[in-house]
Amino acid sequence: MSEQIQSEQASDLSVDADWDALYIDGEFRSVPDRDRIDVENPATREVFTQVPSGTVEDVDDAYEAAVAAQTEWENTPPDRRAEVVRKVAYLIDEHEDEIKELLAVEGGSTPPKQAIEHGGTVTFVHDAASHAFRMDGKHNQSKIPGKENIIQRQPAGVVAVISPWNVPMKLSIRAVAPAIATGNSVVLKPATETAVTGGLLLARLFDMAGLPDGVLNVVTGSGSTAGDRTAAHPDNDVVAFTGSTEVGRMVGNNAIDHFALPALELGGNNPHVVLEDADLDTAVDAGVFGSFWNQGQVCISINRHLVHESVYDEYAERLTERAAELEIADPREEDSIIGPIINESQRDEILDYVERTVEQGATLETGGETVTVDGVEDSLYVAPTVLTDVTNDMAAACNEHFGPVAPIIPFSDDDEAVELANATEYGLAGSVHSADRGRARDVADRIDVGMMHVNDQPVNAEPHVPFGGMKDSGTGRYNGDWIIQEFTESKWTSVQRESRDYLF
Repeated sequence: MSEQIQSEQASDLSVDADWDALYIDGEFRSVPDRDRIDVENPATREVFTQVPSGTVEDVDDAYEAAVAAQTEWENTPPDRRAEVVRKVAYLIDEHEDEIKELLAVEGGSTPPKQAIEHGGTVTFVHDAASHAFRMDGKHNQSKIPGKENIIQRQPAGVVAVISPWNVPMKLSIRAVAPAIATGNSVVLKPATETAVTGGLLLARLFDMAGLPDGVLNVVTGSGSTAGDRTAAHPDNDVVAFTGSTEVGRMVGNNAIDHFALPALELGGNNPHVVLEDADLDTAVDAGVFGSFWNQGQVCISINRHLVHESVYDEYAERLTERAAELEIADPREEDSIIGPIINESQRDEILDYVERTVEQGATLETGGETVTVDGVEDSLYVAPTVLTDVTNDMAAACNEHFGPVAPIIPFSDDDEAVELANATEYGLAGSVHSADRGRARDVADRIDVGMMHVNDQPVNAEPHVPFGGMKDSGTGRYNGDWIIQEFTESKWTSVQRESRDYLF
């Protein structure tokens, strides 16, 4: 193969396309002398493609290109920046079937996950295109006669994006598209497990949309090499990271060492609070979706079901019945609801949390085991799991289990519900159910999270509202005007329009 992938290959978005390249300075570089990383289909355990294991030098090349391209892109008229981003949204819509298959094969995304990730991404990118015209400035009065104060918003410069594997396309593009729309250049390091849908797919889409060379660069590779160099690169102005709190601390420290702004969306231990007057049909519907969408592999999924003792048994019985009925199948099957866990280490950690919780005194109502699908050895499928008789300090409750696990914890009154909900270092999202919306709102206001949902569940995101958490769940906010604040800097210019008297 030549050093650059040919143009007809570069526009191929199928599972069978050649994804074995880095994207630097507008070129898909095949870099034949690099080690390769196998990208595995978690449903079949088969390798469907390979990507380069990027080096520190590759990352440095990406930053050199990003720095060189940024000033000209910043000075590009906003309508042109918006046009490129909007074209990407159209391309995602146009290639829906190919992209959904990629999400299924690479990330284990079942049809409900594919639909939400694909559709949500299109909506988010359309909104991001408008950011080019929303970098609002203002004029302020001055205490000095004859002076004019002008406050402008300017691009931060170079934005590093380090994205996760669980909702890879959407969580990559929610940072990449706003950064580009607001005049920044980007270096994107996708998760190793989803190097295609979290990285190289975006490179091809923006390349097809006509983005100038160097504005977006994608380096695949290990977290310990390409990831660490990206997080700590001295040319960063913003580091946008989505992932675990443990890794986020290291990324944030690396960013601050070079005075880059850390935009960190980290872990969660999200409560789903069901008061005694809740509509149980609605609460259970929400509980099933919030715990088992994408196999629970979502930072905003329900980690704990906090249920009033008077309705505890009925809620647990209903949730258990619903969990046991969920279809477990290859994500490419139309009826599949529960797909595979992303890899062995995640699967083993989930099962360990369940086992330890049972040893601590909980009751396993359903699940708690792997399920073999289509005869695949060493299956990554974990059955939807419901645990009762759980307390807040048990393993599956006090940890972010990140799997299809629903621990149910009883409480006696609203005060205890709030106390249990807040008894965690995390503060990302939550939900409260009650027939009395005023009461539900009162409880919701007392729970320390960045995002709270009344008579719903926590797996929600909209492009025009802030997304982020409190406490150890991160810093800053994504989406809308909030991400514009993260990816731009304020500049104050004063103009003295008439003579001024000085003190000496």
